[in-house]
Amino acid sequence: MIIRTRLAAGACALLAALTAGLAFPAGAAAGEPTGEDAPKVDLVLDVSGSMRARDIDGQSRMAAAKQAFNEVLDATPEEVELGIRTLGANYPGDDRKTGCKDTAQLYPVGPLDRTEAKTAVATLTPTGWTPIGPALLKAAGDLDGGDGSKRIVLISDGEDTCAPLDPCEVAREIAAKGIGLTIDTLGLVPTAKLSRQLSCIAEATGGTYTSVEHQDELTDRVNQLVDRAADPVVTPVATRGADRCASAPTLKSGLYSDREEFGQQRFYRVDVRPGQELRASVSAAADRAVNPGYGVLMRAVTSKGREIVRGEAAGTGRTDVISAGLRYPKAESDDEDAPAEAVCLAVSHSFSAASGVKATPGLPLELTVDVVDAPSEAGDVAAFGLGRGWWLLGVLILTGFLAGVVWGWLSRWRVAVWRTN
Repeated sequence: MIIRTRLAAGACALLAALTAGLAFPAGAAAGEPTGEDAPKVDLVLDVSGSMRARDIDGQSRMAAAKQAFNEVLDATPEEVELGIRTLGANYPGDDRKTGCKDTAQLYPVGPLDRTEAKTAVATLTPTGWTPIGPALLKAAGDLDGGDGSKRIVLISDGEDTCAPLDPCEVAREIAAKGIGLTIDTLGLVPTAKLSRQLSCIAEATGGTYTSVEHQDELTDRVNQLVDRAADPVVTPVATRGADRCASAPTLKSGLYSDREEFGQQRFYRVDVRPGQELRASVSAAADRAVNPGYGVLMRAVTSKGREIVRGEAAGTGRTDVISAGLRYPKAESDDEDAPAEAVCLAVSHSFSAASGVKATPGLPLELTVDVVDAPSEAGDVAAFGLGRGWWLLGVLILTGFLAGVVWGWLSRWRVAVWRTN
């Protein structure tokens, strides 16, 4: 058994999520960047009344945001399609129902006209409510379509005022669509409650949260996130595992995402030909409050259910992502036309929901599948079958036996010397 831990902030990306069936980009292997579509970024800015507060370098939060946006627009890479969406910018009244619909696209996502975008930003005045959840739903629609990277950068100085539309739940719904969208959040002079909310939103989609108290920090961080959108990324291909091996989807080498409910087991099939080696790993992410003490298990089994090899890992609540992996080398065959073996990967985890926490949708999974030529050199661990543990067990038994013989001889010799003296 070989366990491979891959802790990522991302985790996890974590971690994208569930859609039905398999969707391979045309002309590219699963999980590979195609480079066909431009990266897209939607800057979502809180323009609620609280942005009038003058506590960022002696100026108002709104003034600091405007200055940061102007510098970001100047530095935006040419290949990035950028848009700006506002929340709380237009309705100054007290009607909650109307205030919670107050989100608008200030500048559409597309090729950037810097002068036009700056002119639009200059018109903003702190006005109304803080409908973060509705704004995120609309922003996801702004970025819909295409296979390029998609990123929402949310900048707010206060928590959502439109509950029960919980922004965390909205972020999880967006992740569950499997469109590969990441939400990064920035809190302006945040309270503890705001930090928790923005962190939850970011973690649900594998994004990041940053606390900001100075204008230059805001500029630098937004620039970093916009530049990151232009970097080549590998987007997991959404798949849906089955509850039994016979109906499991067949995966090729690549990166995949799924969601698995508490107490559930998912199956995925991989074809392995003689002389090839299957290398697979899975990461499960806790995108909500869970009970401490959990684990993840990945098993390679035959179509008849016999276990071939397994990988497992346990956690104690100190990390939100836990990973396990395995390797299975299939021996060479003298028959050149020997058929491929259908190996089923069975994935399960022992996370459990904390009290009052929703059990659906399931926790995000990220699977890496790689089928390569099996190693031919004897020095490779897999060539000896140590992945199954038998050779390793034999070596340990032999080592223990020899050590026992030597220790027994030394002990008798020392006793004989003591008696003689």
